[in-house]
Amino acid sequence: MITTTTRQHQLRQHLPGRTTPRAASSIEHQAALATRLTPRDKWLLSMLHEHRVLTSAQLQDAAFPSARSTRQRLRELYLWRAVSRFQPFRQLGSAPMHYVLGPAGAAVLAAEHGLDVKDLGYRHDRAMAIAHNQRLAHTVGVGDFFTSLIARGRRDHHEVTAWWSEARCARHFGDLVIPDAYGRWRSAAGELEFFLEYDTGSESLAKIARKLLAYARLADSTGIATPVLFWLPTSRREAGARTALARLHADLEQPTGVPVATAAADLLDPGAVCPSPADDVWLPLSVRTPKPRSPRHELGELANAWPSLPPPATSDLDEPSDRAASQATAYRLPPPWPMPPCASSRRAGHPGL
Repeated sequence: MITTTTRQHQLRQHLPGRTTPRAASSIEHQAALATRLTPRDKWLLSMLHEHRVLTSAQLQDAAFPSARSTRQRLRELYLWRAVSRFQPFRQLGSAPMHYVLGPAGAAVLAAEHGLDVKDLGYRHDRAMAIAHNQRLAHTVGVGDFFTSLIARGRRDHHEVTAWWSEARCARHFGDLVIPDAYGRWRSAAGELEFFLEYDTGSESLAKIARKLLAYARLADSTGIATPVLFWLPTSRREAGARTALARLHADLEQPTGVPVATAAADLLDPGAVCPSPADDVWLPLSVRTPKPRSPRHELGELANAWPSLPPPATSDLDEPSDRAASQATAYRLPPPWPMPPCASSRRAGHPGL
């Protein structure tokens, strides 16, 4: 009747609550997750463990067909404590939800490798600390770079065949240089491996250029010439960075050992269906390009700009040093395959599987 108005919330079904921390670590909860987690879910947990934080938009680009399916699945993983989340403050509008590995998700990863959670070096408070880290924007930016490549690969049948985090790069090359990421991109034009230097505009151009000295030492010690890609926020900053890079690059003893290319984010077409760093936005420092009208290269074509560059090695990119040190430090999981299980079945050349 009009005098007894029914409230909308009275018509709703009971919403499932978030699993308590104690229940999330119980045997019963782990048994329940065995029936709920899909291969894509476990891949997602591995990616969060490797890269610390990924936004909902990045996870959608990497593994989900739509924003709705992304929200639904991430909500379920959050309620099961497989993932945790936070939303940074933003002056205008609202930031996307940011996801990190949760306690139950860490237990699943550890169990898959026959380990205890403590052997992974995982602590929930440390995982959530990225929310207040001064490098959060930089970490998210690197994630944007690679997840947009993954989305392009899913659409055009190309692949990101390797994506190492800064922490993994530091364990491999930290005594000489610490790249923001290491990646491999496979397209119809071939496969390119590269180190990524992601610039947010906070460093001086001279400091950016001096990074070439460290990469030159790495190339000299390994005998491997690996391209270094500098991703900058604007074309104006790219022009200044290229001047500083070219000046220092010319003074290297072996300039061919450090191939360099630059690109700017504002060169991407915002109206494109799937804009990504795979587009023709890359400009080598010095190259005789076959495209006189457009010196910019697509990512897959960059290898053609350096004729003397050998193809990427086909051997497994393993971490023997980590396994030797695992007795004294946290065990390091192998690098996860960057493409989700549902997106690719070409696994023969994957390092770490």
